[in-house]
Amino acid sequence: MSGPARLAGGGILIDVRLTPRGGRDAIDGLSTLSDGRTVVAARVRAVPEKGAANAALAALIADAFGVARGAVAVVSGQTARVKTVRIEGDAAVLMDRASGLGPEAGRRG
Repeated sequence: MSGPARLAGGGILIDVRLTPRGGRDAIDGLSTLSDGRTVVAARVRAVPEKGAANAALAALIADAFGVARGAVAVVSGQTARVKTVRIEGDAAVLMDRASGLGPEAGRRG
């Protein structure tokens, strides 16, 4: 089983299982799906309407990885709970940060 992050030209891709209307914006650590994939478990307060939850996820991931919000985009799964997020930047630094994801990694408000 591998981790949720993988290298992509100019950055990384990370798999996330998002819970909208989750009561707070937070990264809850890593989780394993029923198919064996490892994903980052995240929750946001935003509702899943008009892209609000995806925008909140992008902001949460940007804060957790220390990158500009414009460097983060949901590239697949826009209407699904399991999404792929692209983070642009130094891939080695981003992979290192991805390996340290845990409950304290991305708490906001």
